[in-house]
Amino acid sequence: MSSETFEIVELANGDVALRRAGHREDPLVRIHFSSESLDFLREHKIAIARAMLEAGIEAVQNIDDMEPGYFDEDEEITPVNHTVH
Repeated sequence: MSSETFEIVELANGDVALRRAGHREDPLVRIHFSSESLDFLREHKIAIARAMLEAGIEAVQNIDDMEPGYFDEDEEITPVNHTVH
């Protein structure tokens, strides 16, 4: 990403989002916490979302350092719900 300014906002539906500062368009990233998670996080929801977004931004900044083939563009990607860790 460039050196643009981004902001973390809470959307009307309670999701936390990252978007370009001053823009109302669809956010770049949206985080939705389940009601069970919200019960656990309580007033710390924004802090946790911020940490998640900061980790994602750091990963993007370090993408050139990832081992070759990590993102194999020739590989077909089929979205499914599965554990990725």
